[in-house]
Amino acid sequence: MTAFGRATEDRPTPPEVYNWRVYAASLAISMGLLTYGYDSAFIGTTITQKSFKSDFGLVNMTKVQQNAVSSNLTSIYSAGGFFGAFFMFFSMELLGRKKTAVISDAIFILGAILCTVPTHQLGLIYAGRLLTGLGVGGLAAVSPIYTSEIAPPAIRGRLTGFFESSYQIGAVIGFWINYGVVHNINGNDSKAWRIPMAVQLIPAGLLALMLPLVTESPVWLLKKGRDEDAYRVYSYIRNLPADHQYIAEDVSFVKGQIESERAVSTGGDRSFTAFLKGALKLSLMKGVRNRFVLVFLMFMWQAWSGAAAINYYSPTIFASIGLTDVTFWTGIYGLIKAAGSIIFFTFFIDKFGRKWPWIVSSVSCAVCQYYLAGYIAVSKPSLTAPKSASTVSGGKAATAFIMIFGGMWSFGANGLPWIISSEIFPTSLRSISGPFAAMSVWLWTFVVTKALPSMFTSMGYGVYIFFASALICASVYAFFFIPETKGLRIDQMDHLFGATKLESDALVAKGEEVYPQTKEDEVRVEVV
Repeated sequence: MTAFGRATEDRPTPPEVYNWRVYAASLAISMGLLTYGYDSAFIGTTITQKSFKSDFGLVNMTKVQQNAVSSNLTSIYSAGGFFGAFFMFFSMELLGRKKTAVISDAIFILGAILCTVPTHQLGLIYAGRLLTGLGVGGLAAVSPIYTSEIAPPAIRGRLTGFFESSYQIGAVIGFWINYGVVHNINGNDSKAWRIPMAVQLIPAGLLALMLPLVTESPVWLLKKGRDEDAYRVYSYIRNLPADHQYIAEDVSFVKGQIESERAVSTGGDRSFTAFLKGALKLSLMKGVRNRFVLVFLMFMWQAWSGAAAINYYSPTIFASIGLTDVTFWTGIYGLIKAAGSIIFFTFFIDKFGRKWPWIVSSVSCAVCQYYLAGYIAVSKPSLTAPKSASTVSGGKAATAFIMIFGGMWSFGANGLPWIISSEIFPTSLRSISGPFAAMSVWLWTFVVTKALPSMFTSMGYGVYIFFASALICASVYAFFFIPETKGLRIDQMDHLFGATKLESDALVAKGEEVYPQTKEDEVRVEVV
């Protein structure tokens, strides 16, 4: 199924493995991330509606108080996302991936209801925003991990990429819902804010309907000693008999890694307390701690890409060339981002890998922002000032570069931190690595969001020079420090990242040689 764009198979793979079930499960679990993307696009416009301000008493507040309410509605959601990811660690480890998704989705649905039903109770909106944040945080922590654990290595990037594609589709839906509301519903009618709030329930409801059809992660089942259940799940998602050699190899790879990790970290003790102590020990080991650093820095580079700055200034540039319906063109920009994401993560991620798409995407986007900096510095576009011919010509080029930025950023780097973070960690740490990745996103998003207004005030067009230079630095970092992970099994990541203790224990357990067998393996160890 969809043979184009697969990575090189880690071993001879029956064609039945690439079946609709693994695609359906990955699409279903990623459905919750539509809510994540939707929120990024709808909330800013919705809380500025006249009816929202009237219904919740903002019209009787000072400008400072109104700004505080708007900031709080955004911040409490971000805080919920951060702590939602953190608290779901316990659920992911003790209850499993599927139940974590169920709990997160239920929390989100409750929050969305609280955001939709109030008449004048601002406190209910705050509570709803907190709960939707907690739910999205949990879904962001578990979804990529679950998909990575069920995916055949040759298409793991494609399946995990559904996460980013769902986010971008959600953002597009959020924008066009608002666009339709603004153009078709009276702003004084409570429907103008209630409808966008209620739409959150649609993807969350669809996820609730799909989750009963999703299996538990076989990796988690093996970790809990439920081998029979794991064989049954592998048989279903691989579309092979439970006694097939390919499934036996899958189980052997995972169990070998689990046993070697326990031997190093807990001495075989399976209690939760021993797990926590062992996880700390394992996280600090050579070849493991560098993975946490890599993920944290990748999300840092992603946050400082300038995508938020493009969103901030693009309406001014659109208006400077005479585009009257600025919101429409902002929506087109969102569509281009979504299209770039869907095309790249569906067809190219497992063919081109992770490292070079990040580099090409970062450099391309840096060029776009260097041009924007030059255009703004020279032409000084404004919403009110007269437009000279040169301003209009430069603005058209700037608009083209904005669209190119959207396509190239989504056609590569934007979703790669999620994919890499979901596939590189040892089995024993995956209940921790998923929340860690999601918390890193929320942390850096918060930092950039808070810093951006001050940066524009103090730096002007220099903001784009700063972000473009950050992208160049990100590409250099990727060249030297991001290893290529496409097509590798989870148990092969220890070798890639230099976790020699874990690797040697796993190989000895299988009766294999400890040292690399090929020139390619030797080079990989040296590079990492």
